[in-house]
Amino acid sequence: MDSLTIVMILVVLGSYLICGIPFGLLVASALNGIDVRKTGSGNIGMTNVARSAGGKAAAITFALDVGKGVACVLLGKLIVANVCFGGNWDMIAYNAAFGWVGSTLFAACVFGHVFSLYLHFHGGKGISVGLGAGLAMWWPIGLGMLAVFLLLTIPTRYISLGSVAAAASLPIHAVLWGMNLPAIIPTVLVAVVVIWAHRENIGRLVRGEESRFSVHKDKDK
Repeated sequence: MDSLTIVMILVVLGSYLICGIPFGLLVASALNGIDVRKTGSGNIGMTNVARSAGGKAAAITFALDVGKGVACVLLGKLIVANVCFGGNWDMIAYNAAFGWVGSTLFAACVFGHVFSLYLHFHGGKGISVGLGAGLAMWWPIGLGMLAVFLLLTIPTRYISLGSVAAAASLPIHAVLWGMNLPAIIPTVLVAVVVIWAHRENIGRLVRGEESRFSVHKDKDK
């Protein structure tokens, strides 16, 4: 195998393992003694942490999930650029011949979070980590997804609606920003996986049974 293949295997595996760390579960347990897998929707993501463990735990979870996405993609791109291309970042720019490096790392981060090795291949739904990884892949794409998310979530308070729309918009942003086909393919896979992870939410939205975003408040406060 050539050096690029070897390095990519290592950084993709590292991104998958790091982004599989279930920060929502760890933070809620540390701050409130709550196992979020047994409360609310049972999901380890920021939304269920907010409902089950409160705003502080949710904010920390969000920051850590976004942060792990940013860190893994940036570090992975740094390693690939320096080891394989003599420090030339232009070779792995989002619209360059090797633009698939960033989008593949992006996918590894989201897949690690959704299919966490530490939770028997269960996990969150990939939105927070996807935001961080998307910003690090190419920040206008990350901001574009965030804009779609906020546009639908703020007026409705349905996190799931904004999340599904943001995921669906991802490949569109990739095309509009001039990514080539090898770089677009991982974004399509991410969109499919994130929408699939929200399949139960989509069903509840269709039936009018989806819960709006709320933050848990202790009754004795």
